[in-house]
Amino acid sequence: MAQNYNIGKVYTGKVTGIQTYGAFISLDHQTQGLVHISEIINGYVRDIRDYISVGQTVNVRVLSIDEMTGKISLSLKGASLDQGINGDENLKHAARLLRELKPDGFSTLHKKLNEWIHVEMKKENMTN
Repeated sequence: MAQNYNIGKVYTGKVTGIQTYGAFISLDHQTQGLVHISEIINGYVRDIRDYISVGQTVNVRVLSIDEMTGKISLSLKGASLDQGINGDENLKHAARLLRELKPDGFSTLHKKLNEWIHVEMKKENMTN
């Protein structure tokens, strides 16, 4: 039940479902909240499954509780504020994935931009 939880506090929950817009977290047998995609990490998230998976236990911070509906908004990135990066398994996992996927950061985009433009222009010329 939502009244058992306090805004700003960190709780442990289990990921029960993932949608394109966010992840559902079970806080107890009766209470579930939503982590919006913007609250997964600080930065762009293309696929939530790159950071968490169904069945995973995570720490989340309660952002808000709708008094009328009892809906709970949660934050994965906000839960790490108390723990720091060394103690937060969620952030360590996300950082590892980002290093694996984008070892050069945004410089990779810069290097590939001309190639992508060239490919798209070829496609456009082929269709005309």
